[in-house]
Amino acid sequence: MTAAAARPGAWRWRHLLDGPHRLGFFLAMVVLGAAAAWWALVQLQRLGALPATETALPPSLVHGAVMTFGFFPLFFAGFLFTAGPRWLGVRGPTAATLLPPLAAQAAGWLVWLAGSQVHAGVALAGLLLAASGWLRTTLLFWRLIRASTAPDRVHPKLIGVGLAVGGACLGGFAAALLLGADAVAHRLVASGLWGGIALVFVTVAHRMIPFFGAPPGSLLDAGGGWRQLGLMAGVALFEALAVWLQEPFAGAPPWQLARALVELAAGGVLLWTAAAWSRAQNLRIRLPAMLHLGLVWFALALLLQAGAALRAWHSGDAGLPLAALHAMAMGSLASLMVAMVTRVSASHAGEPVAAQDLVWVLFWLLQAAAVLRIAATLPRLPGQSLLAAAALLFAAVVLIWGVRYGSGYGRPAAAPRHR
Repeated sequence: MTAAAARPGAWRWRHLLDGPHRLGFFLAMVVLGAAAAWWALVQLQRLGALPATETALPPSLVHGAVMTFGFFPLFFAGFLFTAGPRWLGVRGPTAATLLPPLAAQAAGWLVWLAGSQVHAGVALAGLLLAASGWLRTTLLFWRLIRASTAPDRVHPKLIGVGLAVGGACLGGFAAALLLGADAVAHRLVASGLWGGIALVFVTVAHRMIPFFGAPPGSLLDAGGGWRQLGLMAGVALFEALAVWLQEPFAGAPPWQLARALVELAAGGVLLWTAAAWSRAQNLRIRLPAMLHLGLVWFALALLLQAGAALRAWHSGDAGLPLAALHAMAMGSLASLMVAMVTRVSASHAGEPVAAQDLVWVLFWLLQAAAVLRIAATLPRLPGQSLLAAAALLFAAVVLIWGVRYGSGYGRPAAAPRHR
């Protein structure tokens, strides 16, 4: 036995099976790092900094799919099969039970990325493998819900709906890809982002906010903020549906105005709620501040989408369709992801439940990447250069963050710390 093998803290693959969060988070970080690095290389090729290569699928389609359906569900699985059984009062599956569906998702997305460079059939095979893993994971979570007799199952059921919607959009995406319907595939990505990924995130955030320090009875406390949950969940589902109504009603000013008014109202209420929370909570504490900013980005995404709808109502040109999408994905969801995964990882590693200096710096670099990506959609700015800068910065952030916490998932477990 080598000295490394004898050392108690040595990294071992088997330790990934010590808990669902270890397995899910590790696989998610692998997919996230691969997707971010691949997209950064694509942007460098577009700038001419690297030689251009032929691809089997449009890179924007590949990017949209993996950034929406790829790593988020793996993070969800790691969290939901750790916290979900406690919420529901049932015994959850072991990490060994989760290994086949989660490994199928991770392997499928890596094949998707590789196949997109060489052959569409290989990419589609990876996509179907990932979809099969998502389906099995969703069914496992719904089995927990059905087995539970807990009086409050609102959050788990809403999460289950989000998983089902996201899985349906992923299945539809695979069918659209097979039929060569790229426009439909893009709409399925946007619909899955709002109705699947965003719905799960806002529901988990609402459930987790008290653990981040929101005072009991405050506007966002899980016991007193049902209206806020209803608003966030409702507007996420509205946006998922609006993706499909936008094209048939593109020339209908009443629809554009109605959509803008809904988004302005929802975004304004969420900004007011976030402001109220900021007055009730000490946002100098880093993890609550990170969560708070994720909710602010959610509101800003709605306001940007409302601006596009108002422009369409006034001039018939929606304009800047990617600004709101990336405010939601890179601004809101990525911020919530970093906050929640950092908290759970620190707690189960026996570390202080706080964002350390490195994570705090990475979080603000993530905000800069989101701003750069949105700026790349604006006219009269060097869009490709800004897009490349955003992609490179985002890749650096998630790779460093992934190594920081991913390196701990394969080490022996410590006693969890709780606040």
